[in-house]
Amino acid sequence: MQYFVALKIGEKRVKESREYLNKLCNDQAMPALALRDNKTNVWEPVGEENLYAVLSNTGGYVLSDSTGYMIVICDKNGISKALVRGLNAERKDAIVTRIKLDNIPEHTGDVVLPV
Repeated sequence: MQYFVALKIGEKRVKESREYLNKLCNDQAMPALALRDNKTNVWEPVGEENLYAVLSNTGGYVLSDSTGYMIVICDKNGISKALVRGLNAERKDAIVTRIKLDNIPEHTGDVVLPV
């Protein structure tokens, strides 16, 4: 796939994921990765499917703020499409409850975050 074609598809998927997450977190979601990093010159957009993951410093991730949680919408490979960070436990739990009501499965593997 050509770079710009893959990028446009990925950007559309990121936008949709961010809009969804923004509805749950009062417009605090940020966009993440539009392309899969496959270490080759083959360009692929981030996956179409949506899963969620909850990250914290205790889970082995180094978050930019040292407290709180991050909720990520990612594809089946853990490539992040949208995220919201700096959540306390109560707010994280409320958002996760709403995500589960929408039948979005949890991603339990590693998550790839933007650098």
